[in-house]
Amino acid sequence: MKNPTMALPSPPDDFLLLIISSPSGAGKTTLCNRLRGEFPDLRFSVSHTTRAPRPTEVDGREYHFVDDDTFQEMVRIGAFAEWARVHDYYYGTSLQEIELARTRARGVLFDIDYQGARQIKAKLPEAVAVFILPPSLAELERRLRGRGTEDEKATRRRLKNARGEIEHYGIFDYVVVNDDVEQAYGKLRGIVFAERSRRYRRASLCEALLLETRDKV
Repeated sequence: MKNPTMALPSPPDDFLLLIISSPSGAGKTTLCNRLRGEFPDLRFSVSHTTRAPRPTEVDGREYHFVDDDTFQEMVRIGAFAEWARVHDYYYGTSLQEIELARTRARGVLFDIDYQGARQIKAKLPEAVAVFILPPSLAELERRLRGRGTEDEKATRRRLKNARGEIEHYGIFDYVVVNDDVEQAYGKLRGIVFAERSRRYRRASLCEALLLETRDKV
């Protein structure tokens, strides 16, 4: 396997690295799917994982499903921008996902946990991180049980882990409470528009207009 470790190039002015994180069951996947539908120029970063696919998941679409040995080899050669062990499984974002996006899209959408968010922001400080909160832990429990995909032990573990994840809210630039999905999505899309309008992302356009004006004077 080729070693992809390298210095990443500086992003274009409007290239957006958008991280979405949440406790399991807070609605992150639903909101990410809405973003992908409205903003097709945000390339979805397909993470690697060692967990088994769920019935509706397809390899290469939701995740790259790999075994433990393959994952550990990728760690060894530095293939990941971030990786972590979550709920007894490994998850990681490959550098290749980011490199592809820089040539084919105007940004990357990361669906990762707080550990991954911290690693990416440490390496790529221009990344924008959004934390999705449930309105309450009682509502989070209701949503987890409503899935019907896990046993009691797994559900209790996710609820316990949720408390630990919320403790790391300080890593994030924005916090969105997903009480009503339409309102939560409105706030999330607003973050995308706001971030793409930041002064430093439009500086080169401003300078180009100034040069054009000077040439006409």
